[in-house]
Amino acid sequence: MINTSIDLETFRVSQSGQLLRQSLSRTRFKGLTGDFSFVNGELQSSAFEIVNVNGHGTVRTIGFWTSQGGLLKKISLNCTNANNVGLGSIIWPRDSTSIPKGWEIPTNGKKLRVGVPVDNGFPEFVKVVLDPITNTTEATGSCIDIFNAAIQKLPYAVTYDFIPFALSKPDGTPASTYNDLNFDDVVAATTIRGNRSLYVDFTLPFTESGVGMLVLMKDQNKSKNAWFFLQPLAKDLCLSTVCCFIFIAFVIWFLEHRINEDFRGNPWCQISTSFWFSFSTITFSQKRVVSNSARFVVLIWVFVIMILTQSYTASLMSRLTIQQLQPTYTNINELINNKEYVGYPEGSFVYELLIQSGFDPSMIRVYKSKDECDDLLTKGSRTGGISAAIDETPFIRLFLAKFCSKYTMVGPIFKTDGFAFVFRKGSPLAPDISRAILNVTEGDKMKEIEKKWFSKQTECSTTKPMVSESKKLGLDTFWGLFSVVGAASLFALLISTLYFCTHDDDSVIVTSTPPNDASNTDFNDSPSEQGTPVDQRSLIIPMHIGTESDSLNHQILANTSPQHEGAEENNA
Repeated sequence: MINTSIDLETFRVSQSGQLLRQSLSRTRFKGLTGDFSFVNGELQSSAFEIVNVNGHGTVRTIGFWTSQGGLLKKISLNCTNANNVGLGSIIWPRDSTSIPKGWEIPTNGKKLRVGVPVDNGFPEFVKVVLDPITNTTEATGSCIDIFNAAIQKLPYAVTYDFIPFALSKPDGTPASTYNDLNFDDVVAATTIRGNRSLYVDFTLPFTESGVGMLVLMKDQNKSKNAWFFLQPLAKDLCLSTVCCFIFIAFVIWFLEHRINEDFRGNPWCQISTSFWFSFSTITFSQKRVVSNSARFVVLIWVFVIMILTQSYTASLMSRLTIQQLQPTYTNINELINNKEYVGYPEGSFVYELLIQSGFDPSMIRVYKSKDECDDLLTKGSRTGGISAAIDETPFIRLFLAKFCSKYTMVGPIFKTDGFAFVFRKGSPLAPDISRAILNVTEGDKMKEIEKKWFSKQTECSTTKPMVSESKKLGLDTFWGLFSVVGAASLFALLISTLYFCTHDDDSVIVTSTPPNDASNTDFNDSPSEQGTPVDQRSLIIPMHIGTESDSLNHQILANTSPQHEGAEENNA
């Protein structure tokens, strides 16, 4: 029996080991794997040949690899030659010289079937041209460019063909359902909808969207009436101004009626004089006031009146001279309440939104093109047309690019999630295309596409007449002025009331003209014309005026004849 066990402790150092090492280090030969040699005790790697094996069994040498030169087209003494660095041309599967990105979809070698609509009415998004000679389909438009850019962003290769299809039949009914569409993908301006997501998968949106209302613009200057001059003023400002006039009339009467003859008399006379004084400040033809407190209040009030009149004049002149363009309708409820006809594009989901909003189906009309929509809007509801067109906002902007000066967009009145590409339910491409769309929309490529296909929208916006929205003059603009007037008036009333309560020696005597008695004295006649000399005496009467801290002296001229003087002397 042979003992196969090994006792390592019995091993000893070979006496010929050193000689064996030296012998191996000097050994040089060329074997199957290349040159065999040791340098500093390490086996040196030889050059490796790199070959290109085609599907037909053809083997082509495309280069070599060495530890000194790396990848080389040929092994030579001059390994550092720039022309010799790298590999030769490589022929990939299917005899292609382009480097593949990885695995392909579909893996069975069939191309992706991408459906494109042929009758969407907006070539800026998708336009399909059929070549009758070659029987090929050429698709252009912003949606096509975005899809091609997204495909280029994928980390693998995808081959596809554009297949045209019709959205609707000649009678306007849908040409097919979701189940009938035998496509892997649909590239079009397709809106993301909740009910559609039950049958297909959507990518992330590549543009914003929404549903707006397209209406005619009207010039308010052509619809003036007899009360047009009241349009610049809001109701709250009119009411506040009238109340302020009444308040100022009361304040001036309170400050003046004890010292100013113009504000005295019977109650009706005092009321009419006070109101006349207040309202006459509009034309700056008010009566004279005596007290300094009243003058202070009038000064502030006249300043406010000046601001109001100037603002009113400017607003009225702008309404009379500047073209006031306003939309004929600003709310979808106006159309429903007035029972106006509305239109929508053929085959659009907008019809469902209109029904849900409360429109009678008999008041909804369909149009197939931009020109037909323009014709219906021009006719109007009363003559067989429509009062508004309801469509998605990107389509309305393209419509406005063609008809700049006639229409305007109101809204969006409904919100949608935007345009996206459509894939079969469960398609593995949808998530990858979504990520690629984000890279496209966030970069400069999206700006180039928008500039290429939608530049007319920018040109139209520069030439389109501005829609004027003249705001009425309201209390929110002038409440500060009214507050100043109210504070100044209340302050004057408070001072006047305090002064009246603390001073009991007020004597109010006002005489503006001498009474017309039997003597029929004329102050303008000279003494020679009267035949008797005239002696004028001045009667000084102390009188406190309203809120004044100092008393004013009023002089009353009393004309006395010589006979009266003689009688007084005799009486003395």
